[in-house]
Amino acid sequence: MLSRDEYLAEWSRWHGGTDPADSRLVHGWLTLAYTLARALSWLPPVAATALGLLVALSAIGPALAGGGWLVAAGLLVGLSGLLDSLDGALALAGGRASRRGYVLDSAVDRLTEAGYATALWAAGAPGWLAAAFGALCWLPDYLRARAGQAGVAETGSISVWERPTRVAMTGFTVGGAGIVAVTGLDQLAGPGAVVTAGTAVGCLLGLVGTAQLGVSLRRALAD
Repeated sequence: MLSRDEYLAEWSRWHGGTDPADSRLVHGWLTLAYTLARALSWLPPVAATALGLLVALSAIGPALAGGGWLVAAGLLVGLSGLLDSLDGALALAGGRASRRGYVLDSAVDRLTEAGYATALWAAGAPGWLAAAFGALCWLPDYLRARAGQAGVAETGSISVWERPTRVAMTGFTVGGAGIVAVTGLDQLAGPGAVVTAGTAVGCLLGLVGTAQLGVSLRRALAD
C-alpha cells in the first residue's frame, strides 16, 4: 500500500493536479480516509462505494421520524461521507484505481447528495431550499466535468464547497436539529428552523464555492 504522502499525490493526479494541502478540511478528511483504508485494505473499493450510498439513503428514514431520530440521521450522513472517501482511498492507496471506478464513484456521489437534499427536506427544510442545496452540490462537479471535456486538465483550486463541506453541513444541520429537540432547546428555535437555517447556509456556501470555481475555470478556458 502507498504511503500517506504517495496517496495524497496520487489523489492530486486523479483530480487534475489539485493540491489537498490547499484546504485543511480536505487534507484532514483524506488523511482520515487513508488511515481507515490501511486498516480495511482487504475491502473491495466498490463495496465501500455501495455501502456509502445505502447509508446515505438510510438517513432519510430517521429524518422523517424527526425529534431525537435526527441525531441518528446526522450520524448516518457523516458515515456515508466517510465511506465515500474510503472507497477512493482503498482504490488509490491500494493500486486498484481505474477510470471505470472513478466514473462510478462520481455518479454515486451525485446520488448520495440527492439523498442529503431529501434528508434535509424530510427534516423540515422547505422543498425549494432543499432542492437548491442539492443542485449546488451537483453544479461544481458538472462544471468541472464540462471543462474537462473542453480540454481543461486542471479542476480548479479547492473552494469552500467541496465534498467534505457538503457532508459536514448536512450532517451537522440534521444532527444539530436533533440535539435541539432532545435537549428541549426547541422552545427557542424548533428543529425545522435549525434545518432551514443550516440548509440556507449550505446554499450560501454553494454559491460562493461555485463562484470561486467559475473564476478559476474562466481563466483556464481563456488560455
